[in-house]
Amino acid sequence: MRTAVITASYLQDFERCRLLCDSLDQRLLGDWTHYILVESRDVRQFASLAGSRRHIINERDILPPWLRSFPDPFSMGRRRVWLSPFAPPLRGWHVQQLRRLGIGRMLSEEALFSADSDVVLMREFDPAALWRNNDLSLYRRDSATTADMPDHVRWAEAANRALTDLPDTGPPYHDYINTLIGWRTDTLNAMLDHIEQKNGCGWARAVARRRAISECTLYGTYVDRVLAGAGHYHSDEALCLVMWTGKAGDRTPQQDLAAFIRGMKAHQVGIGIQSFIGYNLADIRKLVLPQS
Repeated sequence: MRTAVITASYLQDFERCRLLCDSLDQRLLGDWTHYILVESRDVRQFASLAGSRRHIINERDILPPWLRSFPDPFSMGRRRVWLSPFAPPLRGWHVQQLRRLGIGRMLSEEALFSADSDVVLMREFDPAALWRNNDLSLYRRDSATTADMPDHVRWAEAANRALTDLPDTGPPYHDYINTLIGWRTDTLNAMLDHIEQKNGCGWARAVARRRAISECTLYGTYVDRVLAGAGHYHSDEALCLVMWTGKAGDRTPQQDLAAFIRGMKAHQVGIGIQSFIGYNLADIRKLVLPQS
């Protein structure tokens, strides 16, 4: 099976995205092509990462023309905001998810393998391993989204409204979110068609107008509630170990990172280190790609 590796990124994450690319080039196996999805103004910077197996995609080739980015006046232009007549103002993390949804229309590969910019592949891995005969693995933690998780609940409620005529049963909901996940391309495109049919407008308009966007929740809800799981099998084994906090006790950042990496489970192939922790990217690179 051919795999489209998908990364939605932006200028401030460029060096992290470069590290992801280097780790994929060293450790990702099989028949894959990497697509990096960025805002128009970032295309030139990211072009240095392009190659025979890696392409930089301008969001203008994915998103509808009515959704455009502008400098955010409330941040003195340091941040961006996406404005349109059909949705409330969107931030970059909203639009990155729209890019990951819309890229399905451009792909011929059978599967997508989504990898965030702050992910590093730590072990050799072939995304074709996610297939079991004709079924693709769907990451799901059963009933893990509970009432005390307001953001996750809003994402689940928004997915239900966008996708189905079924009543919303309320939490707990299943959790489908991780930073390394696989989707079927045919299922993604069928989901976009389904959203358009149910909402009477383009998929991007239907999704963006709710602002509570989780592309993982949307896809997982579609598979389970609309398709009754067809074409997929469930797995609660997250492929990526994510660091949300750092510096435990008296450990240095380097010791903390090393201890974190040693905590990877046998089924995990990548790590994600959140940028807000503040660890030096050069220190991370030395640990995860010592030969680079």
